[in-house]
Amino acid sequence: MAQKTRKVDYFTMSIANRPGKAAEILETLRAARVNLLGFTGFPRGARGQIDFIPEDTTAFTTVARRLKWGLKKKKTGFLVQGDDRPGAIGSVMVRLARAAVNVTAVDAVCAGKGRYGAMLWVKTKDVRKATRALGAS
Repeated sequence: MAQKTRKVDYFTMSIANRPGKAAEILETLRAARVNLLGFTGFPRGARGQIDFIPEDTTAFTTVARRLKWGLKKKKTGFLVQGDDRPGAIGSVMVRLARAAVNVTAVDAVCAGKGRYGAMLWVKTKDVRKATRALGAS
């Protein structure tokens, strides 16, 4: 499979930085049959921040509103998937650099069976340039 890049919605939420809090939220989404394309979490001061990339934005936001999760405003990110090879994510970063797009954050992993995936975040003002540079759908 060749590399595929698509624009995705993502949402950020602040949570208590304690054992089990993210697991509780993820279990709630599983029980509601909400699938995530990506999820990341990290400490932010005394709290934690988690970012969700839902497969179905409407289903995700319905659950979040019902439970009053306090999501931040929807933003746009990018999901990159493709065949793993030396320099795979590097070539993505080079295309963004050549388009003068500063990447806010990136998480890339080997997915096994010769595949890799990455999530990229850019500033709102750079989404259009990044979309063109990456050939995102």
